[in-house]
Amino acid sequence: MAEVKAKTRVAVAGLGAIGADVVKALDQGIEGLRLVAVASQSPGKHEGWLAKLASKPKVLPIAELADAADIVVECAPSKLVRSIVAPVVERGKTAVVLSVGALLQNEDLIGLAREHGGQIIVPTGALIGLDAVTAAAVGTIHSAKLVTRKPVAGLLGAPHLVEHNIEIADITEPLRVFEGSAREAARGFPANLNVAVALSLAGIGPDRTRVEIWADPTVTRNTHRIEVDSDSARFSMGIENIPSENPKTGRITALSVIATLRKLRASLRIGT
Repeated sequence: MAEVKAKTRVAVAGLGAIGADVVKALDQGIEGLRLVAVASQSPGKHEGWLAKLASKPKVLPIAELADAADIVVECAPSKLVRSIVAPVVERGKTAVVLSVGALLQNEDLIGLAREHGGQIIVPTGALIGLDAVTAAAVGTIHSAKLVTRKPVAGLLGAPHLVEHNIEIADITEPLRVFEGSAREAARGFPANLNVAVALSLAGIGPDRTRVEIWADPTVTRNTHRIEVDSDSARFSMGIENIPSENPKTGRITALSVIATLRKLRASLRIGT
């Protein structure tokens, strides 16, 4: 008789639109995984729906998640990434990171994971084609570019716009508000451009990956198009994401995290 493997314990840090969807999916059941804990800056705000889960997780401080679980999923504000991820990888465990832009300000976390046998997983999120980019990067990528178009509401308040006094609230036609590197994009649009950093880390790095950002009152979806030229293939791909409750984030982002978790212990795994 085959031995049944114990389920891998999962915790979720952050219970916003994405974190809540991930928690509910885990509660409904993902092969080989078990939800054991959550953390939130406002735990009282979520008591009602957490109480309705089939198996209510413990509500813990962020600092205790690394001991409670084998995998910690970060769905929190980028300023909390270090406090969530560092204890996890120091224990040789796995952190699933959505605020990937914060990794550029905390690059030592990657070395920390390597040193202790931990792992940082970045889901594809709101982008498309990272499997093709990682495959091309095994060879040589000559260039990589991301062009993002977002409804005005999805960009309001971005530090780059504030710093450069770029007013977009009343625009009536598309306006390019940024052109530069993925590293600069992540700094100027920390709540919007995790996709740029994910693309750069999959490919040729944050300084060589080029980014354009457009505020576009004519679109209702967060639109991303990537263009890659390499020694193995030339490809371009686009995606139009329906915004979630948070206009800065597409609905598909939460689904991407859930798909990533399903792959971890799945009997059949598709894709790179």
